[in-house]
Amino acid sequence: MLIRQLSTTAPDFEAEFQRVLHWSAETDSAIEQRVAEILADVRQRGDAAVLEYTARFDHLQATTLGELELTREELKAAFEAITPAQRAALEAAAARVRSYHERQKQACGQSWSYRDEDGSLLGQKVTPLDRVGIYVPGGKAAYPSSVLMNAIPAQVAGVPEIIMVVPTPKGEKNPLVLAAAYVAGVHRAFTIGGAQAVAALAYGTATVPRVDKITGPGNAYVASAKKHVFGQVGIDMIAGPSEILVLADGTTPPDWVAMDLFSQAEHDELAQSILLCPDAGYIAQVHEAIARLLPTMPREAVIRASLAGRGALIQTRSMDEACEISNRIAPEHLEVSSAEPQRWEPLLRHAGAIFLGAYTSESLGDYCAGPNHVLPTSGTARFSSPLGVYDFQKRSSLIEVSEAGAQKLGPIAAELAYGEGLQGHAQAAEMRLTKSVGG
Repeated sequence: MLIRQLSTTAPDFEAEFQRVLHWSAETDSAIEQRVAEILADVRQRGDAAVLEYTARFDHLQATTLGELELTREELKAAFEAITPAQRAALEAAAARVRSYHERQKQACGQSWSYRDEDGSLLGQKVTPLDRVGIYVPGGKAAYPSSVLMNAIPAQVAGVPEIIMVVPTPKGEKNPLVLAAAYVAGVHRAFTIGGAQAVAALAYGTATVPRVDKITGPGNAYVASAKKHVFGQVGIDMIAGPSEILVLADGTTPPDWVAMDLFSQAEHDELAQSILLCPDAGYIAQVHEAIARLLPTMPREAVIRASLAGRGALIQTRSMDEACEISNRIAPEHLEVSSAEPQRWEPLLRHAGAIFLGAYTSESLGDYCAGPNHVLPTSGTARFSSPLGVYDFQKRSSLIEVSEAGAQKLGPIAAELAYGEGLQGHAQAAEMRLTKSVGG
């Protein structure tokens, strides 16, 4: 079977649909145990433990952890060593990502306050985190785009110090990743990875400073480590396999849609690619395009396993029903490949990112459109949002009650406090009813 073909009119659709969606987020118990041991060891022994695990897992030998820190000069040298075309692409992508997040900051990242009729000041103070850590995959999976998407919103938010960790197995450094760190304004970078890198960022060592939040994708060990250290530090999310859902009305060239489905399937065998469409003839054309184009793909084996295991072409009764099913899935990437995408967008409530129109391939969003590509997966778009400037800021409530305001609010607070049996709360409010400051 190349890819499942389902119909919402079939009597067994619901059962088959649930089988397509099923994915367990449970981490292997052996991984959990190993990660817990690594975290505890790094927390206790710091640099020495990180060095040992880096030698064991990445086959990278160093006497001190300082030897594994990349200088700003090295990042600049990597930027200057890549091709002119690569430099131009990095800078263009970074400019668009920065522009988008600067607008995002203007929309939601500003402090505000007002005074009520009694002269009391109420508001919210927005301040950046002091220090953040970004995890960037290394080895087989090297993603300079992830550097841009994690570091730039932190920079726009005003974070004073951005620490990058990236594994470099056997010392092999990806020049595009280092160049992206230079373009994105990373302050410090270490060639360490895995659970030990997460631990170093979360707890701090003699060399790696402790951060306030860790963002960025990683393997099962990294995901498990982020889950374990949450509470000591903030994290962005626990990401599952990549997903794409294409909502099509049959007007987009079938080859385009087939390739869009490939664009997520090529990530790994657990990635998910789904097409929803009311046109049976068009679904057949997309299936034919998949069969024809698949042998031309360098990652054919991965794509084939992904499509067979978790992919589906689903015929719906209508585009309205397709929108309803899309909301149930709450996909990471949602393409509205339609002649009238604006007609359907108001019906779509749950998605990490919505790509409107036939020309808006998901891959443009991955690299250079501007919005962040770190998105909620596994249905968590029902309650989660893309990574953004707001993830690198925190909010403090501002309250300044005037003397007149204390007379109005005191009785309300006291009444509720007595009802909760908290006399100290009540009396603290009541004292301000009878006596002024200095009186």
